[in-house]
Amino acid sequence: MDARENKYKELVVRSPAFRANESIPQKYTCEGNDINPPLDIDGIPDAVKSLALIVDDPDAPGRTWLHWTVWNIPVTHQIQEGKIPGEQGLNDFGNCSYGGPCPPIGTHRYFFKVYGLDVVLDLQEGASLQAPKEAMGGHILAYGALIGLYKKTKR
Repeated sequence: MDARENKYKELVVRSPAFRANESIPQKYTCEGNDINPPLDIDGIPDAVKSLALIVDDPDAPGRTWLHWTVWNIPVTHQIQEGKIPGEQGLNDFGNCSYGGPCPPIGTHRYFFKVYGLDVVLDLQEGASLQAPKEAMGGHILAYGALIGLYKKTKR
């Protein structure tokens, strides 16, 4: 399941809190309130039945670090700040919640990946990332991502 392939309709993912490839405000990080930022989603095809969201950091030492997985988000053009929009999976902090940017060193990229699916996923809340990735296979109609940056101010 590589959503970067051109076979999916493109979703436009933005945030009123930060621009693409710019700094994520501290409020949405481990140094702030550690709540999810708001996201705006445009270009959702009519056939989409649910959305899924994966937030990860490919710059983490050793591997991509999972910050948040949410599926069965009702079709919407806005994910609200600090709100749980669907069913959550286990992140790499060991929680079923949003874990904001918290890089150990340097500036990291954070990918907010939104998938438009033609199904509602039949998964247990708290599943690991592999479960929704497998369940989404063959059901992705649209994909878009927003990349934000963060560097800790305190050490």
